[in-house]
Amino acid sequence: MRLEISREALAGIRAEAAASPDVEVCGLLLGEELRVERVVPCRNVADEPAIGFEIGPQALIAAHKAARAGGPAVIGHYHSHPTGRAEPSARDAAAASGGEVWVIVTSKELRAWLAIDEGFAHLPIHPSS
Repeated sequence: MRLEISREALAGIRAEAAASPDVEVCGLLLGEELRVERVVPCRNVADEPAIGFEIGPQALIAAHKAARAGGPAVIGHYHSHPTGRAEPSARDAAAASGGEVWVIVTSKELRAWLAIDEGFAHLPIHPSS
């Protein structure tokens, strides 16, 4: 198992996190199974965006509507950990649903995870052109 995502999308996630180092940035991963076709940055609507993230319901509804109309499915999301590691936090674990892809970025690294019943499994990243 590995996550397929374009180098351009990875660079975009890293750039977004670097541009907002004091808050958790977030967005949706759209595609099929473990292949990301598109990354959609979203506004973090969490009460405390410096220590958590919440993707606005309007963005989620729009993405799911587009998927039902034939677009790519929501396979997961990404977010940053401004002061932490690129690993799921306890807060992340509490919010996870099985089968979701989680990409977590810090100032030093970017890692992918798959939410499973027992927590998270690390997903190696396969960058594509």
